[in-house]
Amino acid sequence: MSELINKVAQSALVTLNLEELLHPGERVVYDIKDNLFHGLILKEKDFRAFVKENDWSAYAGKNVAIICSADAIVPTWAYMLLATKLQAYANYYVFGDLQALEQALMQEAISKIDPKEYQDAKVVVKGCGSIPVPTYAYVEIMRKLLPVASSVMYGEPCSTVPLYKKPKV
Repeated sequence: MSELINKVAQSALVTLNLEELLHPGERVVYDIKDNLFHGLILKEKDFRAFVKENDWSAYAGKNVAIICSADAIVPTWAYMLLATKLQAYANYYVFGDLQALEQALMQEAISKIDPKEYQDAKVVVKGCGSIPVPTYAYVEIMRKLLPVASSVMYGEPCSTVPLYKKPKV
């Protein structure tokens, strides 16, 4: 009987799993509408008092999307004031909805990748995982990999879709 050989494990393929880049912290929305007087107006004095007295530690390690779901005019400085408190506790925060937060988190994670780690590598960008990864991330990772990788594929090492192969010079 011949021994089974795992050719995938022995190959020079480098698997890049975008799921592993995502920060695991909880995603929450801070809706400034809760700070509006009669749901319409932001009173500066009341808002500043709230920001000063609120227990912001509830956002420790969380990823925060800051929005205003009310049809109200909120001055820009109000969002900036929230940021002064979230900075000390939240892992990450953005102005925008949860989708904007996910995109920002992924952008930050991809920006931390050292392209030298993939120099002349045959890279498989893993697909189909347990955590949904936005399509945006797959396009962004290509921007990072194309200048350095010798080839880029999508899928699983045992079944890939070829996307790019560096031309021979």
